[in-house]
Amino acid sequence: MLSTDQKGSLAEAAIAYAAIELGIQVFRPLCDGSRYDLIFDADGRLMRVQCKTAVLHGEVLAVPWYSARRSRNGFVKHFYTAAEIDAIAAYSPSLRRCYLLPIDRFERRTYVHLRLAPAKNNQKIGINWADDFAFDATLRALLGP
Repeated sequence: MLSTDQKGSLAEAAIAYAAIELGIQVFRPLCDGSRYDLIFDADGRLMRVQCKTAVLHGEVLAVPWYSARRSRNGFVKHFYTAAEIDAIAAYSPSLRRCYLLPIDRFERRTYVHLRLAPAKNNQKIGINWADDFAFDATLRALLGP
């Protein structure tokens, strides 16, 4: 079983690979502690990207929208803002797919849920379809052709 750090490294590598395949230059900060893990460069347009592992629960991918650290009072969660990052890229090890979610669309959330199939109760309003955030399509829309 992989550790949390190993899962994070796997997600980061998969996301970087997917971006490079699309012709995006990928950079990493030299120091740990930044709110973003990668920087994407498409013809001089830069994007700060936080990488996450998307967990599959039935027909829904759950993407955490925060970082957490231990303190003497328990876990301290810090939520991402548009001042810190431009997007969260999520990798699903179960599906072996990457997704890209713009921060301004989902700011002030704990999790973002991406639906892979219709809900059993036929709910249609307020659903975030996973295919709408497919990595290649979303990245091109945010960074341009």
